[in-house]
Amino acid sequence: MLAISSLPSSYGIGTFGNAAFRFVDLLADLKQKYWQILPMGPLNVSDCPFQSMSLFAGNPYYIDLDDLVEKGLLRKEEINAYRWGDSNDNIDYSVLYQNRYTVLRSAFERFDCRHAHYITFCDRNKAWLADYSLYMALKYHLDDKPWYEWEEALRDRQEETLAKYREELADSIAFWNFCQYAFYSQWDALKRYANRKGIQIIGDVPFYVAYDSVDVWTHRELFSLDSQGGLVRVAACPPDEFSEEGQIWGNPVYEWSVMEVDGFRWWRDRIKQQAALFDVLKIDHFIGIVKYFSVAAGTEDIREGKWAKGPGKKLTDVIEEAVGDKKIIAENMGTVLPGVNKLIRKMGWPDIKILLFAFDGKADNEYLPHNYTDSNTVLYVGTHDNDTLVGYYRNHTDYELAYMYSYLNIENKEQISNAMIRTAYASVADVVILQMQDILQLGNEARMNRPSTVGINWKWRFTDELLSEERRSWIRTQTALYRR
Repeated sequence: MLAISSLPSSYGIGTFGNAAFRFVDLLADLKQKYWQILPMGPLNVSDCPFQSMSLFAGNPYYIDLDDLVEKGLLRKEEINAYRWGDSNDNIDYSVLYQNRYTVLRSAFERFDCRHAHYITFCDRNKAWLADYSLYMALKYHLDDKPWYEWEEALRDRQEETLAKYREELADSIAFWNFCQYAFYSQWDALKRYANRKGIQIIGDVPFYVAYDSVDVWTHRELFSLDSQGGLVRVAACPPDEFSEEGQIWGNPVYEWSVMEVDGFRWWRDRIKQQAALFDVLKIDHFIGIVKYFSVAAGTEDIREGKWAKGPGKKLTDVIEEAVGDKKIIAENMGTVLPGVNKLIRKMGWPDIKILLFAFDGKADNEYLPHNYTDSNTVLYVGTHDNDTLVGYYRNHTDYELAYMYSYLNIENKEQISNAMIRTAYASVADVVILQMQDILQLGNEARMNRPSTVGINWKWRFTDELLSEERRSWIRTQTALYRR
């Protein structure tokens, strides 16, 4: 598991450039079969990949600038005229926001919008691209204000006002079209290369939608909003393994009864689009399909939250049809209700286990490998929301880790990382997912996300020198030993 943003790059964040292709080569060399990434949508001010401004568009930060140089759209000195951050292992999102679009606009000004492939791309994707590019053009024109603070006629999408801005902002709209064309063209090349190398890509599909997003602006009726577009109820999560205090995410919850009227068309469209992007789709927060937790907008007290029934199998049947021949992983981590696992089994989708949750000292813990009853399982040693393995054992005493030592047949903390990976590989689970940070044996300085915190997450980057040949050899050996 490694986010695109975490790849090495000279320009402040990972991209679809040479480092991405080298990472595919690395996975092939290590005899791996899957590469799981985080959502790739354009980021809002939170920098969180699960709070994207569009569920259909791609993040322009991931466009490889060197590829644009090769195509004659940029000059190297133009790119190097800007600073891209002060660290090779951390992302400075404020610097990217200030400089990336300026450089991309320079490329756009040299781009011929009469290019046949570009025209075909815009036509094939007009169902979402036209609204997205208008939305982004408006955001920049209106000093990045959220759509619900725009003038009433624009907020409510009155056609006369939209037509006026389409004409006024035509150049800006074309720029955002170009960014998506560049994003998708480069992604397609990378994915084809990965597939040729025998690597399938697992895409993380967010369950909820950011409030300030083109998706909510264009489909207000599908979300829990009042007549002026204000939030009514927002998504939340009661206390669980990821957050002892619970979390209030702030996304508008869905109006499932409205969605059902047209057979969940909005969901069908987004799943089809995601299935075209990835080989495997991991549906985030799957529990929300069965039963979802929400609080009234504006409250900060998680105790005021309540559960409500989701669409259940009515929606999973739509997802199954829309995904075609691609595979589905339903994320049933965190708070899990009995109906969730029942529905997953009914759909025939794999179960998810997290090895890091296994060691509470109880031999019947469902996450312990000896309790797995089905090989149709995806086993995560840890996720982006957890401590790294090294970070986990640093935060625990030998007394607290005694059961883990006994179960893994080890004697000290330094042996935990390798023993956890071996135990996962030796399990009956059909698929095992490792974080790159755990392969590299890094501590929580490399952790991707700390739930319920802002401003410190999604920043870690991988540098080439971190993975020694000795470590590569060890991973290859374990992969071969357990036929992974």
